[in-house]
Amino acid sequence: MNFNFGEVLTRAWKITWKYKILWIFGILASCSRGGGGGFGGGGGGNGGTDGNGYSPFDTGEIQRVFNQIGEWLTSNWWVIVLIILVVNLLVLLSIFLGTIGRIGLIRGTLQAEEGAEKLSFGELFRGSMSFFWRVFGLTFLIGLISLLLFLPLILFGVLTVGIGFLCMLPLICLLIPFSIAIYMIVELANVAIVKENIGLWDGFRRGWELIRANVGTIIVMGLILLVISFVVGFVFAIPAIMIFLPSGLAFAAGQGQSATPLLIGGLCFVLFLPLMILAGGILNTFTGASWTLTYLRLTRKPEEAATLLEANA
Repeated sequence: MNFNFGEVLTRAWKITWKYKILWIFGILASCSRGGGGGFGGGGGGNGGTDGNGYSPFDTGEIQRVFNQIGEWLTSNWWVIVLIILVVNLLVLLSIFLGTIGRIGLIRGTLQAEEGAEKLSFGELFRGSMSFFWRVFGLTFLIGLISLLLFLPLILFGVLTVGIGFLCMLPLICLLIPFSIAIYMIVELANVAIVKENIGLWDGFRRGWELIRANVGTIIVMGLILLVISFVVGFVFAIPAIMIFLPSGLAFAAGQGQSATPLLIGGLCFVLFLPLMILAGGILNTFTGASWTLTYLRLTRKPEEAATLLEANA
């Protein structure tokens, strides 16, 4: 099939820019994609001691602090229960919003392709509810199968003190493209579920059939979107590094005597965070629209494709 990648990517960007309400669903979609980060600090030559030999990182002092925390939690066990409940609620909320976000992006793109001049957040949100369990179920089953496949490998590597990971390196290298292929099948299957209003397994089968019949096209599209995501992520990682690297160096140079550099860095990051979230929402919108349009182009009849090209010209 003569697939026009430029037309799909251009159209996806036009939809992303014109229907800015989809950015909200892009932000929601990022809720269930996972992510994390960590910040590290370091000590200086004399271990951060002052002239009296006191160190803010003294092992005995740290041990006493942890003992006090442990005693307080023992007498206030309900706090642990409350924390566990809150964490579980946040996880469930993240899964719900992330799933609705992905469905909303698909439905919004479909409506945009049908000629809708304006998209309603409320309509997209409510309309996405009827597809929730099917899309969530597919993601959950794929995640569970992946966990069952990877967990024995991880346990084997840990039990052999890392030697197992070296032995399994060829297998791990094979699992990477396998995981990418599953990701692309799920993306197309989600579109099939929403577009065709079919069940979970029918959607997965539809996604598999589509990728099997157009493996080259879908791989190229996946690589293009992967490169775009990497470039955008790298661009936004640079300011984050520029925020925390000087703060960390200043904290280390001061031998940990003052946490002010870290506090300033943290404040700057908090101010920068909304821009990162917005950029992530826009990127998710573009990516979701691209996969939806890819599905439409690959499943549309030639005469319909010609008509669409004339309409979008």
